[in-house]
Amino acid sequence: MDQTNEKYLIKVSENIPTLEECSSFVSDPSCGAISTFTGITRNNFQQKTVTMLSYEGYVPMAEKELLKLCIEATEKYSSVVKIAAVHILGDCPVEAASVILCASSPHRRDAMHCIEFLIDELKARVPIWKRELYQDGDGESVWKENVEWFEGKERRVMIKMDK
Repeated sequence: MDQTNEKYLIKVSENIPTLEECSSFVSDPSCGAISTFTGITRNNFQQKTVTMLSYEGYVPMAEKELLKLCIEATEKYSSVVKIAAVHILGDCPVEAASVILCASSPHRRDAMHCIEFLIDELKARVPIWKRELYQDGDGESVWKENVEWFEGKERRVMIKMDK
C-alpha cells in the first residue's frame, strides 16, 4: 500500500522507485527547480566494514507519517508543487539507495529547504529502524539509533528495542 496521489508519491517497500522515477513524478511545467536527496549505504562506520543495512518498519504507519511530513512541508514551503518520498525495507547493500526525496517548486529555495526538512523529520519521526551488518571480525550487527542535530543541539530520536 502506498499513499500516492497527484501531489505526493509516498512508498515504503522492498522495491522503491528509482531517483529518475521520483524526479519524473515531481516534474511539473510550472516548476523551474527539482531538488533531490538520495541516502545510500556506505561501506564503513567507525573503522568497521559495513556490508549492508537492513531496514524494518510498519508500512501503514510509516507511510501515514510520511504523508503527514509531506503535508507539513508544503504548508511550510508553500511554493512546493509536488513531493516524492520513498524508503526501502529489507536489505540495502553498499552503494544502493535506501531513501529518495524529491521536491519541485517554481524556484530553487523552497525545493531545497523542503528536502532538508523532510530528511531531518523522516529520520526523527518515521517508524523505520536500521540495522548495520558488518564484515566478519568487525563485530555483530547493530540496531542504529538516529541522533540528529536540531537548532545546534543533539536530539535523540526513535530507536527499536530488541526484546
